[in-house]
Amino acid sequence: METRQKGPIGRPRGFDADEALEQAMRVFWKQGYEGASLTDLTSAMGITRTSMYAAFGNKEDLFRKALERYEEGPAAYVARALLEPTAREVATAFLNGAVQVSTRPDCPPGCLGVQGSLAAGDTGLPVRDMLATWRNGGVSRLHDRFRRAIDDGDLTAGTDPVDLARYLMTIGNGIAVQAAGGATREDLQRVADLALRGWPPA
Repeated sequence: METRQKGPIGRPRGFDADEALEQAMRVFWKQGYEGASLTDLTSAMGITRTSMYAAFGNKEDLFRKALERYEEGPAAYVARALLEPTAREVATAFLNGAVQVSTRPDCPPGCLGVQGSLAAGDTGLPVRDMLATWRNGGVSRLHDRFRRAIDDGDLTAGTDPVDLARYLMTIGNGIAVQAAGGATREDLQRVADLALRGWPPA
């Protein structure tokens, strides 16, 4: 008996998933997790809710994927900063990157990782916790880099790498909040430069 090979089940996806995720990231970046309705998201993505669920999962799943895209795209300056040869250059690249990304003319002001769930009700608590974990991961990566700088003699032995990492992250987060409130790139660059004046010597 002849067996016919079955074709793929279901209709092919009729949209660019990469571009749809880019648009979702921008909506979350601008409006936050709870502020972004499913209608806002699907309208920007150019797809139906059914297609969104099929391709990305529920809203929380979509946000997680959007955050990953943000980290690999606009927020990639963090990973690049960690590769700088000295601790001071790491700090400079980190803060300059925060200023530039928070004030890009083609993107919402501020930072998705900071503004995503600043005002979260019960339904937004998992995302608030997700973002706290994401930001703490950035602190840990800075801490590890500064610990290495101390071991290499690039920072004095009495320097606390945890405090230094939290200091930088706090300034970076503050830059994002100020940018969302309308501060200009020039204003925030002066803040970044001022923060670096007290950088511990080698």
